[in-house]
Amino acid sequence: MNLETPKKFRGLANQAHQVAANYFRPISRKYDKAEHAYPKELDLLAALLDGMNAGSPDAVGATSASKRGSGQAEEGVRNGGNLSALLGVIELCWGDVGLLLGMPRQGLGNAAIAAVANDEQLKRFGSTWAAMAITEPGCGSDSAAIRTTAVKDGDHYVLNGEKIYVTSGERADAVVVWATLDRSLGRAAIKSFVVEKGTPGMTVTRLEKKLGIKASDTASISFNDCRVPAANLLGNPEIDVQKGFAGVMETFDNTRPLVAGMAIGVAKAALDRTRELLKKAGCSFDYRKPLLSVSHAEATLYRLEAEWEAARLLTLKAAWMADNKLPNSKEASIAKAKAGRVANEVTLKCVELCGALGYGEDELLEKWARDSKILDIFEGTQQIQLLIVARRLLGKSSSELK
Repeated sequence: MNLETPKKFRGLANQAHQVAANYFRPISRKYDKAEHAYPKELDLLAALLDGMNAGSPDAVGATSASKRGSGQAEEGVRNGGNLSALLGVIELCWGDVGLLLGMPRQGLGNAAIAAVANDEQLKRFGSTWAAMAITEPGCGSDSAAIRTTAVKDGDHYVLNGEKIYVTSGERADAVVVWATLDRSLGRAAIKSFVVEKGTPGMTVTRLEKKLGIKASDTASISFNDCRVPAANLLGNPEIDVQKGFAGVMETFDNTRPLVAGMAIGVAKAALDRTRELLKKAGCSFDYRKPLLSVSHAEATLYRLEAEWEAARLLTLKAAWMADNKLPNSKEASIAKAKAGRVANEVTLKCVELCGALGYGEDELLEKWARDSKILDIFEGTQQIQLLIVARRLLGKSSSELK
């Protein structure tokens, strides 16, 4: 694994950075204050991204995060869709996490479809903006405890249940819903379904008011005798007790590195701006000097930069493994755990280092500190990621190590 950005993705990363700096940053505060208002500016950007992906073997964005590959035989190391998606996410979140999460057709539901859908479903839902609905009122980090049911009825499944904290749940064209076919069979019976907007029985019940990522809507959705075509069940409809939860959980192997990338992007934004402000205050940032001979502020920033670099490399590794079709469940959880924690620490410490400037709304530092917290929570909390890593390292099942 080479540590530098692959040559073929440097242009993509640079373009994403330009979008973040010149498109996201100028409207960042506007939509932070106008919670639940849809950023119309994103429509043009989404259309441009769709154009870049049309007919391209190296698609960018959430839809490229998959282990299926291009179908071409390749020898040696492959840098593909997961890495390109990750590099783009990092740069865009340097601009604004909430705006990235609010981008049409770039939702986590799109990544879920890319990860587990069959070829026919990929074609059918290729231009669909998809949110992802997993969490329930009585089921948070333990996805296996899902109570939403899906009962087969002819050529349809009938869904009943409630989902909460659905990112882009009101705006998206469809929602990827996790539901169980048979509660008695446990996690093996959990499948994911694409439920299109406007389907009878699907109702958005409320929008959440949040600490951060206010440009992105977060909805609660109820399903009451909601009939979904059987063809909308993603992947294999058969319940495989031996494979267990692995089918739908493959989604997380692709999406957790992307969430880690979001954390890396917002942390980098905070580090960059803090370095600028500290330089204006007289810090020299001479990396040749030993830590004991520099100011506390400089030494603190050096430590934060080291933690950030560690998180970045772990995340690149998880995405790189997915591109090369290597099992990366442990590495995806390691990356998510490290990056989420680092982003929280970095953004809060940067606010502290900059004092009144960091705490006020004249700077985006306080906003980045608020936005970063969710990145340590959704897609599996810090504690759940550490539990998954422990299970992988010790060879324990979820029932053996809780």
